[in-house]
Amino acid sequence: MKTRTSLLTAAVLVAGVAAGPAVLPAAASVPAATAARATAEQSPDTALEAAIAGLPSSDATAALVRVGGKEGVWRGSSGVHDLRTGRPADPAARFRAGSVTKVFTAAVALQLAASGRLDLDRSARSYLPELIPASYAGVTVRQLLNHTHGIPAPDFPGTTVEEAYANRFRVHDPEDMVRSATSKRPEFAPGERQHYLNIGYTIAGLLIERVTHDSYEHQVARRVLGPLGLRDTYFPGTNPRITGPHNHGYQTMRLDDGTTGLRDVSVWGTTDGWAAGDVISTTADLERFTHALFGGRVVRGPLLEEMFTLPEVTDVGTGKPAAYAVGLSMKVLGGREVWGKTGGRWGYNAAIASTRDGSRTLVYSVNSTDAKGRDMNRTAEKIMVAAYGRP
Repeated sequence: MKTRTSLLTAAVLVAGVAAGPAVLPAAASVPAATAARATAEQSPDTALEAAIAGLPSSDATAALVRVGGKEGVWRGSSGVHDLRTGRPADPAARFRAGSVTKVFTAAVALQLAASGRLDLDRSARSYLPELIPASYAGVTVRQLLNHTHGIPAPDFPGTTVEEAYANRFRVHDPEDMVRSATSKRPEFAPGERQHYLNIGYTIAGLLIERVTHDSYEHQVARRVLGPLGLRDTYFPGTNPRITGPHNHGYQTMRLDDGTTGLRDVSVWGTTDGWAAGDVISTTADLERFTHALFGGRVVRGPLLEEMFTLPEVTDVGTGKPAAYAVGLSMKVLGGREVWGKTGGRWGYNAAIASTRDGSRTLVYSVNSTDAKGRDMNRTAEKIMVAAYGRP
């Protein structure tokens, strides 16, 4: 198996917190809830202040928020850097952005399409004939990027958060994940339905490498991170640690003594996500990326519309109209379309969002104790509603 190197819900909050194999004594106390802190230059926004006040709570230990655009600027943070010391959360901290990675991947793929090196209407198999079997010969590059490909998820060891934690240092090879997924029968014919999964973006990362003869990570760095000056955004490769300043992430799970509590999950490998979900960033970097993307300075010309064009199919699980375009998804909040992307890794939730015209942007990082849960984290949901309004 190849390895890749780096280039650059919740229960009541309890005192049992594990950092690696160690668990805090039962007598350890959780820091008192902190008030939201905001920068002096912001415009007042009591709704946003209320959305992140009172952390740590049962569903989150910290939150970092940046709102921008012509409708007003607001920046705030709340919670703690870690439960052991209880010191305030670092507003400039790095964090795992999860599936926000897909926006970077989509942007690079669209840049390559603009230069003629990648054809969105061409089959993925034509680029990767040794990897994509004939049973998936009809899947196009565009279908990989808008989740209408019908390829099921690969197999991973375990189905619970506890089993995932036990395998947190396991290294997953992208090609092996593709082989696992494509060994199964299609979920549906290409282009007929939509099912949001990581596997399409794993293949997209391999396509980027095939047509550029370069690593996926270096292509993103050269085409996006470098030009935009995103100095705190990087891909961790096989390193399970977040380098540089970061607020600790915690996840509710069964502890070694059989009780349910919070375990420190800040150190956790992300090779299972790769081009679909392993980027590490900051709210400042993601805000700069969001402004540039919606302003047409990352993907230029007609291909930018691919990110704002929903396929005319229904979701395989809900039967509702498709909500995912290329890289971005859309929700109607406060009576208007809001485009963006959320992401989740154990202990961390993140999002970028904007109105189509860029008049109001939002970036947040929430150190959630129920990341990757079925429902949206409560603190993250309150932030989104405070910024844009209710669905």
